[in-house]
Amino acid sequence: MVYTIGQIAKKTGLTTHTLRFYDKEGLLPNVKRTSSGIRYFSDDDINWLVVLECLKSTGLSLKDIKHYIDLYKLGNKTLKERLEIFKTQKTHIEEQINSLKENMKKIDFKIKYYKEAIKNGEENIYERNSHLAKERNRVLKFK
Repeated sequence: MVYTIGQIAKKTGLTTHTLRFYDKEGLLPNVKRTSSGIRYFSDDDINWLVVLECLKSTGLSLKDIKHYIDLYKLGNKTLKERLEIFKTQKTHIEEQINSLKENMKKIDFKIKYYKEAIKNGEENIYERNSHLAKERNRVLKFK
C-alpha cells in the first residue's frame, strides 16, 4: 500500500516536519518520490519508522541510528555489527533500568518516611522507629 506524508503522520503520530527531517537525514532509506518530488511511503517505511522510534526511545542518537541504517544498506556483511549495536543498546537500557529501580527504592523509602512523620506530627522520627532508621541506612547509601 502507498501512503502520503499526511497519512503516515496520522498513522504514526509523528509530524510531517519530523518525517521530512528523517527522510532528509537518510533515516528512511526506502522512501520514494513521484516525478514531481512528492514523497510517498510504503508499509516497509512504516516498519522503518517503528524501528527508528524504538531505537530513539532507547536513547540511541540519530547519528547512531543513521550508522545502523548505513550498515543495513551494506547488506549481510554487516549483520554482526548491527547485532552489536542492539546488544550494546540493550546493555545501556539494562543499566538505566537498574538505576531507576534503585531510585524507586529511595522514593519508596521517602514516602514511608513522610507517612511516618505525618503520623507522628514531626520529622524527627528515627529515634521512635529503629526499623525506619535501619532502612534509611540501607536504602539511602551512596555507592
